[in-house]
Amino acid sequence: MGINIFVIGLDEENQRVLERLPWAGSYEFHGLLTPEELQHGDIDFEALLKTAQHELDAFDGDVGAIASYWDFPAATLVPILCARYDLPSVSLEAVLKCEHKYWSRLEQRKVIDELPGFGIVDLDGERPSPPAGVGFPMWLKPAKSFSSELVFKAENEAEFADAVAEIRDGVGRVGEPFGYVLDQVQLPPEIADVGGAACLAEEALHGVRAAVEGYVYRGEVIVYGALDSVNYPDSSSFLRHQYPSQLGEEPVRRMWDVAERVMRQLGFDNGTFSIEFFCDPESGQVALLEINPRHSQSHAELFEFVDGVANHEIMVRLGLGQDPGRRATKGRYQIAGKWYLRRFSDGVVTRVPTPAEVAAVEERVDGTQITIVPEAGQRLSDLPEQDSYSFELAQLFIAAHTEHEMAEKYQACVDALPFEFE
Repeated sequence: MGINIFVIGLDEENQRVLERLPWAGSYEFHGLLTPEELQHGDIDFEALLKTAQHELDAFDGDVGAIASYWDFPAATLVPILCARYDLPSVSLEAVLKCEHKYWSRLEQRKVIDELPGFGIVDLDGERPSPPAGVGFPMWLKPAKSFSSELVFKAENEAEFADAVAEIRDGVGRVGEPFGYVLDQVQLPPEIADVGGAACLAEEALHGVRAAVEGYVYRGEVIVYGALDSVNYPDSSSFLRHQYPSQLGEEPVRRMWDVAERVMRQLGFDNGTFSIEFFCDPESGQVALLEINPRHSQSHAELFEFVDGVANHEIMVRLGLGQDPGRRATKGRYQIAGKWYLRRFSDGVVTRVPTPAEVAAVEERVDGTQITIVPEAGQRLSDLPEQDSYSFELAQLFIAAHTEHEMAEKYQACVDALPFEFE
C-alpha cells in the first residue's frame, strides 16, 4: 500500500490524471467530499467540514496529505483540515486574501501598480451607485463566487442597476458561508465591515487574457508556466485556454514578476496558485485580474500533453511537504488547448452526441479528449456553474504541433458532434 492522499472534490477525470503521474504507484488517492457536495445548491460549510473530518477519522490508515484543485469551499477546507491533522499546507489567512476579491485588491495595491480602479458597491442602499473613482465600462462581481457566476459588465447606469439587482439576489449562496470562514481569522477592519456577501466593482481592463501557474515552497515563489485565454469574438466567454502562451517574452516576464511580488505580499507559502492577467502584446504591459489559491485542474491535461506531466504533481508533492523540483518538458506535443463549445441562447437539448460518436471522433482526430456537458432533455439554463452569457455544450482537450493545426482539429471535432435543441 502507498501513502494515502486525500483529494477534496476528486472526480473520475482527475482521478485518471493523478493515476497517470509517473510515480503514482507509490500513492493511494482517495476522494474527500464530492464536487456536487462542494458546488451545487446551498453550501453549509460547517456540515462539509464535519463530514470531511468524520471521513478522515473513520479511515483505517494514516493520512499522508490533504489537497484540492477547487476554489471555495475546497480551497479553505484544505488548510483547516491540514492544521487539525498536522499536515503541510498554505495558511487559511493567505487563502482568504486570495479568494476575497476586495481584500486581495487591497493587498495587491501595496506592491504593484498594474491594477484597475476598484471599490465596494453598497448592496443594502436604496439605490446603489458606482464606487467613487470607478468609471464605466466596469465589471460587477461578488467578492466571492464560483467561476464567472454573477459576473456582469456594465456600460452605463441602467446596466449597472440590472447587474446589482442580480447580484443582490444571488450573492448570499456563496457569500454567507464564505463569511463564516472569514470569521475564523483576524480580519482587518475594512474587510470585517464588508463581509463575505459583498459586491466589487472594477473598471474594465483591456488587452488579451493570459495566466501564469506557480507555487511557493518555503518562501520561494516559482512560476512554471504561462497560458493564453482566448475569448469567442465580441464576447467575454472563453473559447479556449492554451499552453504554452503564444505571447512574446516581455509580457510573460512581467507576469512572472508581478506574481512573485504579490504572492510574497499575501504571505502565501506551501501551496499552488494560478493568476489571471490582461496583457498588451505591443507594449508588454500587464494588469492583474485575479488570484486563485490553487493550480488549475482545467489545465492538467494541457501540461500533460506538452510537458509530459500534469500540474497535479506539484499539488501532491507540496501536500506531502516535498520540494516539487524541476518540471519535466518532454511531452508529445508543442501546444495544447482546452476548448469550450458554447451556445449563446437558452433552449432544451433534444440530442447530444452519443458515447460511440464521441469515441469515433477521438479516434479519428489525434490528441483529443472530449466531454459532453448537457444531457438530452436538459434545459441549458439549468446547467450549474455557467457564466452569465453562454452555456457549455462540450469541453475539448486538443493537442497539436502548431496553433493553426490545433484550431483545425477543433473545427473537425465540432463538425462531427451533433447537437439538437428546441
